[in-house]
Amino acid sequence: MKSILLREIKSFFGSPIGYLVIAIFLLLNGLFLWVFDGDFNILNSGFADLSPFFTLSPWIFIFLIPAVTMRSFSDEKKQGTIELLFTKPLSIWQIVNGKFLGALLLIVIALIPTIVYVLVISSFGNPEGNIDMGSTMGSYFGLLFLIAGYTSIGIFTSTLSDNQIVAFITAVFVCFLFYFGFAGAAKYTGEFGGFIGALGMDYHFKSMSRGVLDTRDIIYFVSITVLFLSLTVYKLKALKG
Repeated sequence: MKSILLREIKSFFGSPIGYLVIAIFLLLNGLFLWVFDGDFNILNSGFADLSPFFTLSPWIFIFLIPAVTMRSFSDEKKQGTIELLFTKPLSIWQIVNGKFLGALLLIVIALIPTIVYVLVISSFGNPEGNIDMGSTMGSYFGLLFLIAGYTSIGIFTSTLSDNQIVAFITAVFVCFLFYFGFAGAAKYTGEFGGFIGALGMDYHFKSMSRGVLDTRDIIYFVSITVLFLSLTVYKLKALKG
């Protein structure tokens, strides 16, 4: 698994992909949070908190993470190298986990510089340092779990086609469905609204953003991640024959 992980990291940073992902994420967040006027502008909000960042980031990741994962297996299928991958002395699970962790690590690296936002907001507080660290740390943990869920979805959809664009669009759709789809459907399902809403990532991400790490939220995200990684393994076993 380590060899696959290192191969993925070298692939990301041996080409413009890794640097573009980090630059695009930081640029979009920087513009919306600090430059553009609107609901996400922290300077105009009048509050020393990072809630605009944690509201915006899941939507950016819906497009950014599929762009990272779309080539994971679709490119292997297109280039005909997936058969060579199967000949390595690794189990299917080890191959999938290596791909998953490689993409996940790249996104986490892109997220790390945003810690600067916490320091800046803290210095803006009145008095200085007046920031809800419990809510902020809970939101970061929630974002990490959300990223893991998105990444597992992207890895799975990359096995469905040898066309990277198809894999990208499918991943965006599924991520959107799990993040917003259930929450949107909950508004029209009457007495079942609470149950339907609890199936979505948005519900559990917001729960963690309150600063309380509920085991139900953690189990939900772990279950989603394991589910899609398991589907990936199943699909690859079918391809391997």
